[in-house]
Parts: sequence; C-alpha cells; structure tokens
Amino acid sequence: MAGGRTTAAARGAWICLLDETGQGLRPPKGRTRSRRGHTPIVTVAGRRSPRISIAGMVCVRPGRRPRLIYRLPVHRGRRGERKSFVARDFIRLLTAAYHQLDGKIMVVWDNLPGHHAHVVGEFIDSHADWLSVYWLPSYAPEINPVEGLWAHLKTDVLANLAARGLDHLIRVIKTAL
Repeated sequence: MAGGRTTAAARGAWICLLDETGQGLRPPKGRTRSRRGHTPIVTVAGRRSPRISIAGMVCVRPGRRPRLIYRLPVHRGRRGERKSFVARDFIRLLTAAYHQLDGKIMVVWDNLPGHHAHVVGEFIDSHADWLSVYWLPSYAPEINPVEGLWAHLKTDVLANLAARGLDHLIRVIKTAL
C-alpha cells in the first residue's frame, strides 16, 4: 500500500478500498443478557426474507478528509432475483465515486467474481484516464480496512438487533455508517 500511496500522490488520485457484505432480517448472533433460566427468544423472518447488500468504499487522499461511499440495494427475496451485487452495480458505484470525489481513483478490491466480469473489465479499460484497479490477495481481510467497518457493523450495531422490518434495518445501517 505504501507504494500505491506514492503513485496516488503523484497522480493526485484517491485510494479507494472497496468491499461488500450483506445483511438480512436475521440478526448476527451476539451475546445477550437475561434472568437466569429465561432465555430470550426473538421471532425473526424466515428463509425468503428480504436482504440488503452493502458495498462500501473507504476513500483517502493526502491533504483531504477521508470519505465513505456506499450503496445499499435491497433484494426482496423474489424467485430468480440476485442476492448480491452484480457487475453493473459495481460500475454504478465506481461512476458515483468518480463524480463525488471529483478526481482520479485508484480502486483496491478483492477477487470477487463480479470484479472480474467482462463488463467491468471493459468499463475499467474505457475509463483508464481516471480509473486504475489494484487487486488484493485472494483472502486477506486484515489488509482491507473496509472489512473492519463491516465487523464493527455486524458485531456492535446489528448483533441481536430484531429489526421490525426492512425499513428499520436500512435506517439502522445508514445511521451506523
């Protein structure tokens, strides 16, 4: 990353670390407290419950304040509907980041198949004047600071949260981010 910073500074570019996660109405398990012998039981949505995908970019540039750019598409659980980000979603996120940051972008992301899609490759090649991409190793969550953001969100904010519905879950996630 240190070498990338020199390159980014020389180009006047933003370093954007991108990662994605997902969350449904079933909360991540965490510790809970109750009176001895009274296990708390919370009813949550079943198998086909709606799901939120979250893609976020932590963007840094020397001399500027860091930025967090994220998208929260909702997947309603309909038959045949994708439950995660697809190539077009990544292209929209990169385009939005370019317009919000108003400068060149150096994206650092993992080897998710959606990042290697043919459409994404064409987009990267056609926008080489403002977009360059660097790949993380296959599995290296300790290198990507966005993984820490997701860990905080799931262990401190969403653990044991019994969301009243999809709107409540979205509001809690946006507030935490």
